[in-house]
Amino acid sequence: MTVMVPAARPTTPWRDRLVASVGLVLSLALSRLPLRWQITAVRLLRGLPHARLAHLEALYAAVQSVIPSWWPGRIACMEISLATVITTALTGRQARWVLGARFLPDAAHAWAEAPDGAVGRDIGDAVDRPWMQVLSVP
Repeated sequence: MTVMVPAARPTTPWRDRLVASVGLVLSLALSRLPLRWQITAVRLLRGLPHARLAHLEALYAAVQSVIPSWWPGRIACMEISLATVITTALTGRQARWVLGARFLPDAAHAWAEAPDGAVGRDIGDAVDRPWMQVLSVP
């Protein structure tokens, strides 16, 4: 039997949490659309300057801190990474939205990347089976 224990939520500045809340709402709205429309929406952010890894990590933590526990639907890696990319764009910077996969067992994953690193890619079991990038937007 698996026992789920809630993890401690990271503490982030209220400004980051406010922007992350807007980014999460937009991500959840976009996640109801077909994937090609989500990709098109993220491609519109192409002209912004790239975010630094520290800024992206702070916004990723802010997005994780505003995820409501009462939400009845799915909020997993795809929605969180999309929310991180949208939140980064709302602060005037650009991050790449990356969709990836791996084998044995087959699995899919999504994360956000800056030119100097990624957030959300290396989850607990990725040490011996790394993720392969399948699609990177923009």
